Amino acid sequence: MAEFLTAENLLYALLGGVLPPLLWLWFWLKEDRHPEPRKILIMTFLAGMGAVPLAFMAERLVLSLMKWSGAGVAGTGFIVLLLSWAFIEEILKYLAAKYAALKKKSFDEPVDAMIYLITAAIGFAAMENVLFLIKSFEAGAAVGMAAGNMRFIGANLLHIAASSIVGASLAFSFFPSRDASADGVARSKNRKRGNLIAGIFIATLLHFIFNYFIINNNGGSVLKVFIPLWLSIVVIIFLFEKVKKIKESRGSGRL
Repeated sequence: MAEFLTAENLLYALLGGVLPPLLWLWFWLKEDRHPEPRKILIMTFLAGMGAVPLAFMAERLVLSLMKWSGAGVAGTGFIVLLLSWAFIEEILKYLAAKYAALKKKSFDEPVDAMIYLITAAIGFAAMENVLFLIKSFEAGAAVGMAAGNMRFIGANLLHIAASSIVGASLAFSFFPSRDASADGVARSKNRKRGNLIAGIFIATLLHFIFNYFIINNNGGSVLKVFIPLWLSIVVIIFLFEKVKKIKESRGSGRL
């Protein structure tokens, strides 16, 4: 590694990569009136971190397949590549939350879906941050610090915003149909799957749009791209408030 990546800079990369996402996590956990078990939250956070190597391998595979097929990564190929990468990350964050938390008994109210999806997203962002900052610190401490600040503003919030959409889609289909007939159960399951697919589709589209405009910013103000993400905080808070108002006596929306 470059001479700038000292043990001290490596420590800064670890702290700078993990602490800002934990600050976001603390902020969003305050939206839950009934705190989730810490053990499940930690497992979900770690599952999100563990999804990053899988995402990296899948993204490299897609890139290799596109080059091998002759499609290339210019023009339409570039758009397909970015969409594929965005979908891979969104589906893996969802799966991390699903197997770490959404199948557990602690998932017992609609707002939990948003909490667990955001926790997985923050774990994912934290691992991405660490890997990104390690590479940035190879160019010098100042570059590493600047990169850390930009990821706190943009990339971390992107993962939170996208996964909160998926969480909200699950939350709004949390309770099963009161129709206990076979047709009623089938309609309830179809509605849940439909909501999930729609949530992942919207999250993927948001992820793609952000990456596309960041890459094609052409030296323009990065804040023009980040401002809509900051405004998404208002949307996420609104979604939390809507989800909190969902009242039912019983039921489960596990998928």
